[in-house]
Amino acid sequence: MSQYIHTPKSELDEAQLRQLEEHEISQGPLSVLQQAVRNHTQVLIALRNNKKLLARVKAFDRHSNMVLENVKEMWTEVPKGKGKKPVNKDRFISKMFLRPTKSSIVAEVYGESVERITWGIL
Repeated sequence: MSQYIHTPKSELDEAQLRQLEEHEISQGPLSVLQQAVRNHTQVLIALRNNKKLLARVKAFDRHSNMVLENVKEMWTEVPKGKGKKPVNKDRFISKMFLRPTKSSIVAEVYGESVERITWGIL
């Protein structure tokens, strides 16, 4: 597999390209999504608008488009005026399609805590 990594993709045949893509998905940053799909574990996704999604990944592609289910969207609203405290808000979404332009960090969740942050900006 290592011989294909530095070879231009235009020089690889279809079988070699498929092998390279499978290697990149299983070993690279997309491996977190692959494990989440296989094990039905939750992931925590930090969005660019400062909201967070806690969800199960149903499917994804190499561009990091994701089909999510059982999504809990969480954010903090800061009320206008002096002395008012920020309020944590959330909502439930049963199914969602998330484009990679909206997400920045994906982390795998084990139990109640985030154990491993696997990649940064997508």
